[in-house]
Amino acid sequence: MATTSSTLWNAVVLRTGKGAQGMLDTGVMVLFGEPVPEALSDICIVHNRGGRSPLASQRNLLPGDVLNLAGTRYTIDEVGEAATSNLADLGHVVVYFNSPDQSLLTGAIKVSGPPPQLPGQGAILTFEPPSNKG
Repeated sequence: MATTSSTLWNAVVLRTGKGAQGMLDTGVMVLFGEPVPEALSDICIVHNRGGRSPLASQRNLLPGDVLNLAGTRYTIDEVGEAATSNLADLGHVVVYFNSPDQSLLTGAIKVSGPPPQLPGQGAILTFEPPSNKG
């Protein structure tokens, strides 16, 4: 069994809204755990709010932490002041990919890495501390 001791938060994708790819094409991904407000369901990547074994955020997300999106790793560059609490309470966070000039909303994070791909049903999402391996 894989250990989750270093994982800060995890979830499994249940479905993607019809407009989620369009959002991702502009460098934005909206994560939301079940239940999703109807007004947001079309643009969200909906997940089960805790993965295979529920795991609340162990600490605030910090710059340098990693978003692992279905096996692709992104470095967190900035974290809005409400991002960690929204993630813990609602499974909700807005992720800006490779957008250093984007104004940061309180419930959002900015990440950098390869061009993002829309995760499919069953994909694993995690937030992890930076790797100590050089």
